[in-house]
Amino acid sequence: MENTIKVERAILSITQGDLADKIGVSRQTINSIEANRYVPSTVLALKLSEIFGKPVNAFFKLSSND
Repeated sequence: MENTIKVERAILSITQGDLADKIGVSRQTINSIEANRYVPSTVLALKLSEIFGKPVNAFFKLSSND
């Protein structure tokens, strides 16, 4: 899975820590999602969707090996 979480954060001018606080996870979790080391739960993806004001598939995409 690929994502554009870092880009979405930049658009909102928020840090990993800010985003983590808004959705109730650690900054390390946000870092792991951005680095494609962690696939978030549906609940977490929906929380991100609310923060970014976009549907989940706007910032998460399946890669060719998924």
